[in-house]
Amino acid sequence: MSENNPEGKRTARERLQAERERQKSKDKQRRMLVVLAAVVGVLAVVTVVGILIGGLGGDDDDDKPVAYPKGAVGKDRLALPAGKADAPADLTVYEDFRCPACGQFEAGFSKTINELEEAGKLRTEYRLVKLIDGNFGGSGSLNSANAAACAQDAGKFVPYHDVLFANQPQESDDAFADKGRLKELAGKVDGLRGKRFDACVDDGKYDGWVGASDEAFGKSGHNSTPTVLLGGENIYGQGSNLTPASFKQLVEDAGKD
Repeated sequence: MSENNPEGKRTARERLQAERERQKSKDKQRRMLVVLAAVVGVLAVVTVVGILIGGLGGDDDDDKPVAYPKGAVGKDRLALPAGKADAPADLTVYEDFRCPACGQFEAGFSKTINELEEAGKLRTEYRLVKLIDGNFGGSGSLNSANAAACAQDAGKFVPYHDVLFANQPQESDDAFADKGRLKELAGKVDGLRGKRFDACVDDGKYDGWVGASDEAFGKSGHNSTPTVLLGGENIYGQGSNLTPASFKQLVEDAGKD
């Protein structure tokens, strides 16, 4: 009968062809959906990873761009100066405001150092590090060093440096992490406390600079604070027996060379 019904054959073939086209269309749509889902999944993973990386790096102070305090000296501009630039003797001091040994050094020698600076016999370069933050955790070393750099901008580094050490907390007490405390102590220095200083402290303006100074200390060959160099020679530490009187004599002798 089919031979006698060519129209029926044609209709059946057309229906079969149409069904095949519909199936191809469905398969194509299915493949597109699979590809689209895969792309969306990859984009979601990339977004999450980006957020996580951004979150991890957001609080890393070492990633901040380096801004330099006014008058910072040295080839690397990582030292804060005290005394007259043309003084005949030069002292380099690596310090951490949380470091108890640094506090002991300052308690014993700061008066003599200041007197020699005022007399034009000594110039000092202070290099600030954050060694105790690394040993005990916290951010007191970083925040206090940044605040000291902010004081440098106001021409008040030396008196603020001395105030910080005079009010130094216990090594395990991260009191200097409190920026409010650092601003409060600035009130003890005439002419330091103000909107500009407070903003500098709150913003961590010199955090990157402190990080660079700390990194340079790690590459210096020295590994403890305080490190005290007179004319490049280490004069303080175990077995040195240094006293304010002998230190003064060393400075005066260096000035004669």
